[in-house]
Amino acid sequence: MRKILVGLFVLIFSAVNAQELNCTVQFNTSQLAATNQQIFKTLQKSLTEFINNTKWTERAFKANEKINCSFFFTINSFDNVNQFGGTLQINASRPIYNSTYDSPLLNINDKEISFTYTEFQNLAFNPNSFDSNLVSIIAFYANMIVGFDADTFALEGGTKAFENASNIVAQAQVTQQNGWSSTGNQNRYYLVNDILANTYAPYRKTLYEYHLGALDKMAANPKDGKENIKKALKTLSEVASVRPNAYLTRVFFDAKADEILNIFTDGPKVDVTQVIETLNKLSPLNSSKWSQITY
Repeated sequence: MRKILVGLFVLIFSAVNAQELNCTVQFNTSQLAATNQQIFKTLQKSLTEFINNTKWTERAFKANEKINCSFFFTINSFDNVNQFGGTLQINASRPIYNSTYDSPLLNINDKEISFTYTEFQNLAFNPNSFDSNLVSIIAFYANMIVGFDADTFALEGGTKAFENASNIVAQAQVTQQNGWSSTGNQNRYYLVNDILANTYAPYRKTLYEYHLGALDKMAANPKDGKENIKKALKTLSEVASVRPNAYLTRVFFDAKADEILNIFTDGPKVDVTQVIETLNKLSPLNSSKWSQITY
């Protein structure tokens, strides 16, 4: 009987303290000349285990609360000293209450990926040191995914994860490798630096209003959900008033443009006059999509 109780305790404890991410990792090496593909298969397996088996935060996650995400590497250079270069597409989604729909949360393409990797190299994250560029890049985006997800469930709920990501940037900057520098305006440094800045507080409020306040209510009342989406977009426009064409605004619409189009072209009608005007100001690059929203 005691063994049964201990077994049940272990199952319950592990279910509550499960790691945060449910991630798939893929590699595209089509741009490389003929090369040994085994190293990429090994790296794919190692990264998948590393991401999914690491506890990225102190938060307690149930097994069914894991965040679905993907890391898609396109490798365009690989030399004899195991130096890799390319890009990384990061995607993450969030389930919507009372539905089978997963809302896209992040859709980021990092074009400054470079790292050294030796086959069967151990991958482990130490928050107090920089051990490798590959580990730091993965750990950075793992924390950003957790932070974005948490911000959709509680106002600024992702602060701790974002602070963890910021610490990773600070440690990586001393290496002077691409993507960590404060020069430029659209890289890892600016992604986390901006989201922690008071100037972008309306952005984080938008994440909360858009998801918990709107999408999670769509199943029960689609019209109210749409009206709340309109309010969330108005909140986002507060960022544009002080930081036109902000990187974070682009990050938002890279994930949400198609979803917003679908929301306002389907279901119960609402007044979209102001919505279209707001969307064209916030994301003029998507104007062809906004033109499909009917009055």
